[in-house]
Amino acid sequence: MGKHSRPGPSNQPSRAVPYVDADSPFAAYDKRRRPPMDINRRHRPTHGGAGHLRPDEPRVLEEWNGFAYEPVGTALDLTAAQDWVNEPQVGDGPAA
Repeated sequence: MGKHSRPGPSNQPSRAVPYVDADSPFAAYDKRRRPPMDINRRHRPTHGGAGHLRPDEPRVLEEWNGFAYEPVGTALDLTAAQDWVNEPQVGDGPAA
């Protein structure tokens, strides 16, 4: 295996590349509007550093607005921030 080889079957696409529908006429536009790694919500420690360190400190909650992440609130600790990130959002239900 080479230095940068990805483990797993060669016929599987990488999970690091977001899915884009090539048949859509707006595919290029949609690709630019997608959040990095398809993460719409994220949290950051208020004083910087790694997200898993000091789990009892407050977190800044950020949400993707179509162009950049913007702060939308704060959480008291890591577990509250993770709950906010993982809660269902409007439009996350099963497709009809």
